[in-house]
Amino acid sequence: MTHRLIHSPDLPKPVGPYSPGTGFERLVFVSGQGATDRVTGQLVGTDVATQTQQALENLRTILKAGGSDLPYVLRCGVFLLDMKDFDAMNAVYARVFGDHRPARTTIQAAGLPGDGLRVEIDCIAYRP
Repeated sequence: MTHRLIHSPDLPKPVGPYSPGTGFERLVFVSGQGATDRVTGQLVGTDVATQTQQALENLRTILKAGGSDLPYVLRCGVFLLDMKDFDAMNAVYARVFGDHRPARTTIQAAGLPGDGLRVEIDCIAYRP
């Protein structure tokens, strides 16, 4: 078995030498996504709630390009610039995922790539 790289014209351009997603068999691994708007290439919003919404939209775009979607997410990693933003991020995260509750780790990061970025989210999902 070999892995496949996941790309889509509907994705923001990565900020480094990596693939937005990689698939292996039925698994889809999504690289950390921030709040970059795919059209403008600019950061969306200055607050963590707006940025969480955009990060999850970017995550979903990659999942769909890989044949998956949010209901098939097994695990997420959430990286916050400030743990004081936890409740606001968590409210958006809960609304977007609904009753689905993937395993998750949330940490405060010393820094995130990009001026003003407050949250980054990655995930592992499967293709149904």
